Amino acid sequence: MGRDTIADIITSIRNADLNRKGTVRIASTSINENIVKILLGEGFLENVRKHRENNKYFLILTLRHRRNKKEPYRTVLNLKRISRPGLRIYSNYQRIPRILGGMGIVILSTSRGIMTDREARLEGIGGEILCYIW
Repeated sequence: MGRDTIADIITSIRNADLNRKGTVRIASTSINENIVKILLGEGFLENVRKHRENNKYFLILTLRHRRNKKEPYRTVLNLKRISRPGLRIYSNYQRIPRILGGMGIVILSTSRGIMTDREARLEGIGGEILCYIW
């Protein structure tokens, strides 16, 4: 039975956000690095750095939180895993869903690598829908 590394990333980030943790440490793989690069580029993360410990590489993510302490805490990130090992969800570029009317992003795994829904629509390619982020 294999591990679902994408679900592990999403769960780690969601749990850290709910518990108001500033940083998250996840294993460094090529898929994880591509997803984290998208999250950083879209402004969902503040900073990412690579850390080596006992010949293993980890990514340390700095989460973006609301700074106002007077208001009740609301999560900044909402993440949802769509395609999973037991049920793969594929879409062509015309049927890629829009999250909150384009405010959120869909991360896709395409033949040209992992990209957002906007990039996939511009290039005219579809793929496996990995997750929604809003």
